Amino acid sequence: MLLVLFAFSVGLTVCGLAGSAMELIAGRKVAFAEPYVSPAHVLRSLVATACAGPFMLVNDALDARRNRLISTAMLISCGCTAAIWALALGVVLIAIASWVAIPLGSAGFPA
Repeated sequence: MLLVLFAFSVGLTVCGLAGSAMELIAGRKVAFAEPYVSPAHVLRSLVATACAGPFMLVNDALDARRNRLISTAMLISCGCTAAIWALALGVVLIAIASWVAIPLGSAGFPA
């Protein structure tokens, strides 16, 4: 259970940092809209969505709930989806970090 919580924490932290940095740079709230997601910049959009997607989803869901476009059950569903997304992001980032750390550790340095 601790590994799951750690992976979730890593994903949530990276998501929050990426989303906050994107908001500071663009000067707008992160959402699944321009300038963050654009058909003209597909690769940039994919990276932004992968890193800050849970943050974007929660922002869009809260906006939709304030405007009474979605129900409370749908808002909870979006929150659960964002939590699972953050967990998956954490797992992927931990896996990438472990793949990068193994070659660095075996570069001839004493253990």
